[in-house]
Amino acid sequence: MTLRTYQNHTPTLGAGAFVDISAVVIGDVEIGTDSSVWPLTVIRGDMHRIRIGARTSVQDGCVLHITHAGPFNPEGFPLLIGDDVTIAHKVMLHGCTVGSRVLIGMGSIVMDGAVVEDDVIIGAGSLVPPGKKLDSGFLYVGSPVKQVRALTDKERAFFTYSAANYLKLKDLHLAEGFDQ
Repeated sequence: MTLRTYQNHTPTLGAGAFVDISAVVIGDVEIGTDSSVWPLTVIRGDMHRIRIGARTSVQDGCVLHITHAGPFNPEGFPLLIGDDVTIAHKVMLHGCTVGSRVLIGMGSIVMDGAVVEDDVIIGAGSLVPPGKKLDSGFLYVGSPVKQVRALTDKERAFFTYSAANYLKLKDLHLAEGFDQ
């Protein structure tokens, strides 16, 4: 079963959302309108909430989880993701906040309490350490990430292009019957 209830929390999908049959979505998870979750992804909202905005693509092999509330972190950290976000293959997001119009490159890791503002590119293979804030309008790369330069107009235009491209692709998959 792709969508699993846990502790009386059942994942919810917005209109037109797509979750591949090989993905697993558990617990307190909301996936926004026209968003897509691709093969072999795990989204586990078992000890805190996960919210994914509209037109966001969570690509193959991603792991999305939270930070639970406990003695070392009384409030915990939910995982909050904005609109028009492209989360590339094998990304790990853990108890962080990601704004809108963000591209997270393949194999990147964003850790507990990190905040990625709107309009940011994180280069492939990057590590965003716990509690780090990435300011809007910049490219970040490295492990740990460093701010490299301001985004170009072409890079800014790519955010909505990528979101629209994955929206079309998920609609084709839904039309073929490859959904939850």
